Amino acid sequence: MNLYLLRHGIAAANDDPENVPDNDRPLTPKGIKRMRKAAKGLRRMGIPFDSILTSPLVRARQTAEIVAQALGLGDHLEEISGLAPGNSVSDLWSSLTPYKDHEHLLLVGHEPFLSTTLGYLLTHDEKRSVAVVFKKGGLCRVEIDALPPNKAAALHWLLTPKQLRAHAGPA
Repeated sequence: MNLYLLRHGIAAANDDPENVPDNDRPLTPKGIKRMRKAAKGLRRMGIPFDSILTSPLVRARQTAEIVAQALGLGDHLEEISGLAPGNSVSDLWSSLTPYKDHEHLLLVGHEPFLSTTLGYLLTHDEKRSVAVVFKKGGLCRVEIDALPPNKAAALHWLLTPKQLRAHAGPA
């Protein structure tokens, strides 16, 4: 199975003067614009996602919707609680059980959870960590043997948001 981890786009700051609760912070206009271009880059990559799974938080949901729309996969978009901040990798595996037969699964979430998940996937050891920089709008692809994985994953690539947008071609 190929797991793709996508960090949500640029969101309103935590210190927003409107005092929006963290769970409700939306993407900024700049974040929306950049994610639309990144989604075009993702479309050009031609990955046949079986499902797009997102954290229930607004900024992740908006990111997933932008991607789903660009790929024509709106009916493949689902919200799962295992991608919400504060969960453990074990919680994520439990949430992914219904998708164990999928070949290409896109997960849209948050930091530091995505880095923690990627670190676990690469080491297959909860006590070891791997330092990963997941910028907002960054995407990686790892190949795993099963859900939950029985051994360490293979990292195929990690794209910065700028690299992903570059796949979209000229503006």
